[in-house]
Amino acid sequence: MENGANQQTQAPAKPAFTDAQASALVESIFGLKVSKIQPLPSYDDQNFHVHISRTKDTTDGPAEYVLKISNTETSKNPNLIEAQNLVIMFLKAAGFPTASVCHTKGDNMTSLVSVDNSSKTRSHLVRLLTFLPGRPVAQTPISPQLLYEIGRLAAKLDKTLETFHHPKLGSLRRDNFIWNLKNIPLLEKYLDALGQNRNREIAEQVIQLFKEEVLTKLSQFRECINHGDLNDYNILVQPSESASGDAVYQVSGVLDFGDMSYGCYVFEVAITIMYMMIESKNPLQVGGHVLAGFESVIPLTTVERGALFPLVCSRFCQSLVMAAYSCQLHPDNREYLMITAKTGWKHLQQMLDMGRKEVEGIWFDIARSYEAGGSM
Repeated sequence: MENGANQQTQAPAKPAFTDAQASALVESIFGLKVSKIQPLPSYDDQNFHVHISRTKDTTDGPAEYVLKISNTETSKNPNLIEAQNLVIMFLKAAGFPTASVCHTKGDNMTSLVSVDNSSKTRSHLVRLLTFLPGRPVAQTPISPQLLYEIGRLAAKLDKTLETFHHPKLGSLRRDNFIWNLKNIPLLEKYLDALGQNRNREIAEQVIQLFKEEVLTKLSQFRECINHGDLNDYNILVQPSESASGDAVYQVSGVLDFGDMSYGCYVFEVAITIMYMMIESKNPLQVGGHVLAGFESVIPLTTVERGALFPLVCSRFCQSLVMAAYSCQLHPDNREYLMITAKTGWKHLQQMLDMGRKEVEGIWFDIARSYEAGGSM
């Protein structure tokens, strides 16, 4: 999850529940008997993989769940969490592989728990989702076919949400949310986390590129609700056998709606391209396959296509800058926070060195090959 602080001066306090405390929450709030619990990696929330013991009351229910404990800042906005839950349930009803939201013993979808920490009392929203099967894309061989399907999934998700209407969705208009792609200029106040080095120069270059190439065109992009974080750990896949006998991976789960906000179609495809580049052996070709899948559902306008290169660069910048900043807040979570940085700076530098025209040429040529009935 990429839930960065909305304001640098008010960083969210990450929950620090022990396994035993998390088990107690599941049992007291949701009435389920825990047989095994394991922490899951997370950005600034806390997640646990929960196995439950079967009882006469839970014989027919799932055996595995994910306990999600929100950070202090997110927990101050229960309407936002409720909107996320409503979207997850709506998408599941529409046939998407999302989790089911479990109800508490009091028939609510969330519960607010308070924890005394030194002289402070901190409150965290707690919810329980069903565990989804599959492996993260990050741990899977990535084929052009899978990239196409992921691009198609991203577009179908955004398009389906056009038909969802609920008063709580207003909470997804998160004006200063640091992970919304329209807010790239807000990264300037986090640049000190990079120090004075080449990476900072790259970040400053990308922010300037955004101001020149994207900021003036935002009003021309078509608006929608974005998942906002379709990264290589938030998409699960499972193998199935193709007609030729080869393993073909299909999407089996979409996770983590914590970065949802009102954005634009082109934001979603740019974010997806960037994250699929991270693990790819051919990162510069990724954009073409993802774009082809996305445009099979939602063709981009000329203006939107023209913004794709600076937007992909901008998402790299967002992820890399905020990871460095978050490492200062949570140094014990450095390994997870710096996943993107392992290859991200290299990919971003390569894109900038090649330039917009050459990178777009690769992407658009590959996307065009799908229109002709093939793939590269």
